[in-house]
Amino acid sequence: MAEKAKSKTKATKKTLMTKSQLVAHLAEKFELSRRIIGEILQEFAEVAVSETKKNDAFVIPGIGKLVKAHRKARTGVNPKTKEKIKIPAKTVVKFRVAKSCKESVAPTKK
Repeated sequence: MAEKAKSKTKATKKTLMTKSQLVAHLAEKFELSRRIIGEILQEFAEVAVSETKKNDAFVIPGIGKLVKAHRKARTGVNPKTKEKIKIPAKTVVKFRVAKSCKESVAPTKK
């Protein structure tokens, strides 16, 4: 079973675009330097974080939305000892994929 998980992970790593590949692609596409594109991506990430903190959400048009959500306190089970534990309430960040993006990537079968 562990072998399957490893092979899936390796296959995924080969196909994912890295930040430097994204920067290179955008720099070539828009004929800008890699440094400028890197700074734009860094600023975009900073704005996304600050807006999500401040307004509880940040929309990336055509892709989705970062949403700050509150998770209630709950009871969990330690899988090793089977002992019940209390999991405290906390704030988490979720990403909701836009409908247009979802349908483009994984169209529903009719």
